[in-house]
Amino acid sequence: MTSLTLADGRTLDLSRPLIMGIINCTPDSFAVQCPTLEQAVGMARQMIAEGADILDLGGESSRPGSMPVPSETELARVIPVIESIRGFSSIPISIDTGKAAVAEKALTAGANIINDITALAGDPAMAAAAVRHNCPVVLMHIKGTPKTMQIDPRYDDVIGEVSEYFEERMNQAREQGVAEEQIILDVGIGFGKRLIDNLTLVKHLHAFARFGRPLMVGLSRKRFIGDLTGADASDRLPGSLAAAALAVSAGAHIIRTHDVAPTKQAVAVAMAVREA
Repeated sequence: MTSLTLADGRTLDLSRPLIMGIINCTPDSFAVQCPTLEQAVGMARQMIAEGADILDLGGESSRPGSMPVPSETELARVIPVIESIRGFSSIPISIDTGKAAVAEKALTAGANIINDITALAGDPAMAAAAVRHNCPVVLMHIKGTPKTMQIDPRYDDVIGEVSEYFEERMNQAREQGVAEEQIILDVGIGFGKRLIDNLTLVKHLHAFARFGRPLMVGLSRKRFIGDLTGADASDRLPGSLAAAALAVSAGAHIIRTHDVAPTKQAVAVAMAVREA
């Protein structure tokens, strides 16, 4: 498990943790929004300059309580950004969507990875899109939907239940033709989780190494950091860096972040300590 094959045939090296920069092409995300083409492309240029390994573009907010938007809206938000980035950079691009129609057009426009918060369960055509483009797919754990996920979520054993979910979704993906070596797993921090669930998942991330797949973690500026510190989303960078370093120490392969440069530095230190 040292590499993945991107949709364009290139190899994504996973021998060290990678930094995935988040670009929310939306007006309503919980943290940093880039609702205009100019803002999104500007953010992409900044993240590339700061050393991002992957860019993750989304045209629909998945914050707690958010509502879905039509495919046409998502496409209008993300396709011009992907096309513009491809005019100056070959950086791998992940399309953050649960809709196969959006994923298809994004991959055709130059995206390389599907990041599906529904783990291929939200759109029956999504697996076929991944197979057609032979691209990596992120399968994320979520309890409920973005609209409902934070309405009193409960677990008896969060590690065991997330593991069972991964087994189920990986089996379904394989049955639909998705190659196991193209699967990335994401425990879904903040997606239908209580504070204790988020902390437990970060602490015991190594428990998911048994699947033999790369682990992606999105911790950046999330509410659990605010629950611990009282900080608003705009002031959660220190907590985000601490969480990222701990996740890498526990075995994370990809860290999804709004803050590329400081996260890259934190990850480098965490890896140096881990390997010392």
